[in-house]
Amino acid sequence: MDNPGFCIRGMRLCMEWKAIRFDWNRARAFLVTAEEGSFSAAGRALGIAQPTIGRQVAALEEELGVTLFERIGGTIAVTSAGLDLLEHLRAMGEAATRVSLSAAGKSLSIDGTVCITASDLISAYILPPIIARIRRSHPGIEIEILVSNTARDLRRREADIAVRNFTPTQPELIARKIADRHARLYASPAYLEQIGNPRSPADLSRADFFGFDRTPMMITHLRAMGLELSAKNFPIITDNHLVQWELAKQGLGICIVMDEVGDAEPRVRRVLPKLPTIPVPVWLATHREMHTSRRIRVVFDLLAEGLGRTPGRADGRRRGP
Repeated sequence: MDNPGFCIRGMRLCMEWKAIRFDWNRARAFLVTAEEGSFSAAGRALGIAQPTIGRQVAALEEELGVTLFERIGGTIAVTSAGLDLLEHLRAMGEAATRVSLSAAGKSLSIDGTVCITASDLISAYILPPIIARIRRSHPGIEIEILVSNTARDLRRREADIAVRNFTPTQPELIARKIADRHARLYASPAYLEQIGNPRSPADLSRADFFGFDRTPMMITHLRAMGLELSAKNFPIITDNHLVQWELAKQGLGICIVMDEVGDAEPRVRRVLPKLPTIPVPVWLATHREMHTSRRIRVVFDLLAEGLGRTPGRADGRRRGP
């Protein structure tokens, strides 16, 4: 064959291993830089210093004898030669991920690290006692908590286990619905007094709420509950739920929070307690390859047990009129 990297022995295609001369770590540095758009972003993604990424890419260019990036102003762009390589390197990256998943999934050891991803509110208020039980039962298991209000990609090993409030649909994942929790509206007594102590959904038309973004999704959902709101009712936007919660406790508006969290906070009370609750489904998900790991199964099952417990009822005096 013309390709120096291949040969035919009998009827079997084989590799000429000596013809493969580039370093995978350098190829990975190029791939991640191309995907992330800069050396600094690639460094953050890989946990490697930016100068190291630059040196690895430069070494790969020298190995292959091609220029992979060109500078345009203050940015970099992939050259045509680099684009030709990207498709192959993406396939290599996916294969490397599958190898890592398969190897991790076959581990029989309990000791080691498990990365759990969950939203900020769940990470701060729901997970701590569960993590404490895991650590007491299995002190050799180390826990990383990746706090994110956006779904992290389990297929790319951004985390081992995800706690999610929506149905996971990717076929590569194993998912289990753990519980149906509920959220309500909460505000400080001082704020409710400020807006006239609302007694009906119509009274909330003059209230301030906290939004995660400028999309109308939350407005649409609250209107379905009988609240006539508009964008003017959302003067403060932050995608951090813990910040929203603290703002509500400081008397700046109304926050949507799971009732087990809201009812336990003495500085707030339920707003219009007879309003329908907002459903919060709780799912656990992990990659199929990872679920064969004994350590992942142990943590998965203990999370399921803890998240599935019925939250304790809070003092009724905190629930509002």
